[in-house]
Amino acid sequence: MTLFHLAGPSLLVVVLFLLSTPITWAMAIGAFAFFLINMDMIPLANFAQEMAEGSQSVSLLALPLFVLAGCIMNASGITRRLLALADVLVGHMTGALAQMCTVLGTLLGGLTASANADAAMLAKTLGVEMSQRGYSRAFAAVITSSAAIITSLIPPSIGLIVYGFLAETSIGRLFAAGVIPGLVLATGLMVTTYFIARKRGYKPLRKERATRAEGVRALIDGLWALSIPVVIFAGTRYGLFTTTEAGAVVVVYVLFVAVFGYREFTFRQIPEVLAEAVRDSAVVMIMICAAAAFGFYLAWEQVPQAMSGWLGEATDNPLLMLLLINVLLIVIGTAIEGSAALIILTPMLIPIIDGVGIDRVHFGVVFITNLTIAGITPPVGGLMYISSMVLKVPMMAYAREVLPYLAMMMVILVMLSMFPQLSLWLPNLVYGTTAVQ
Repeated sequence: MTLFHLAGPSLLVVVLFLLSTPITWAMAIGAFAFFLINMDMIPLANFAQEMAEGSQSVSLLALPLFVLAGCIMNASGITRRLLALADVLVGHMTGALAQMCTVLGTLLGGLTASANADAAMLAKTLGVEMSQRGYSRAFAAVITSSAAIITSLIPPSIGLIVYGFLAETSIGRLFAAGVIPGLVLATGLMVTTYFIARKRGYKPLRKERATRAEGVRALIDGLWALSIPVVIFAGTRYGLFTTTEAGAVVVVYVLFVAVFGYREFTFRQIPEVLAEAVRDSAVVMIMICAAAAFGFYLAWEQVPQAMSGWLGEATDNPLLMLLLINVLLIVIGTAIEGSAALIILTPMLIPIIDGVGIDRVHFGVVFITNLTIAGITPPVGGLMYISSMVLKVPMMAYAREVLPYLAMMMVILVMLSMFPQLSLWLPNLVYGTTAVQ
């Protein structure tokens, strides 16, 4: 077999990436090229079959359901109520609008499941408000995109659902594992923002802390929304429903809250919300299908085995292996969008971490954190593009502003790698150390 047969599809994908071809189409075209080249050994119809098999998993049913729940919440006044709660909590702090952005991103993390949706929403609301109040537009783009990263860790997270499906790992445990790292990341963002805001003179919105009465009113107003993550955890923990079924339960619960709790959502809005959910879900699902076909090519050429062999020879120490994989992912993340890297690399890396005894749930949180950091990293960060487009920020201006946040996130990434209990304490507490879902 010639070198072209082996490396041709991969080179084609790289060229397509460089030509700014959408990730999904680049992988699909590369996979199709492989099947075309090898028609004498593999029927061309197998390309369509592999694409279809990429979507054949019960676990993936949770994905469009949680996306739908998030769309309903966005259309029912939830953002305004959570923003009021964020104002009560941090409106008195230096750089209050930026701090509110992080708090709101954390609260939305348990509701929307989509980092891209949160980045767009935060940029359109708080990002625009910051620019009007004297904040640097580039800084506003950085904090709105950075706050959206939290959504990838706090359940229900699309990234954790996709990883759990690919790694054959309990999605319930992954959901629980993402909570503490998500809160640690939020704290890191707020500390970094404080020092930048104090240096630049970004002022508070309130002269004094909110009164207890104001806090109670804001909390009660947002209580319906804040109860949704509790429903997910309680239902899966006590066996009322599986994580996949939780998506359907949350859709019904959110619809009830939107119609009868907040009373700002009508059934006339359902067609529009369904259309939005279908579009958002289809983007992820078609990427999974394309990656499945491309993964067949990688498996056929034994790329995962080659990578396993190379990393296996480097070290058998779990911590060193995890740090080595992190370095590899950071490099890859500067060239490949995070979702594509997640889908392509998970099947390759699982045998490696199993071989050195790294817990799959722990690795999943580190993996997702690493790849979502790539979302704010030039030149291909998806969250960067969303916030920068909304706020009209050039990439070089964004790149300068993002450096302190990237440095902080790298420190947190090392912490998550070195201290597994940051990820594993809560799932072990909720599901037990031997729970299987």
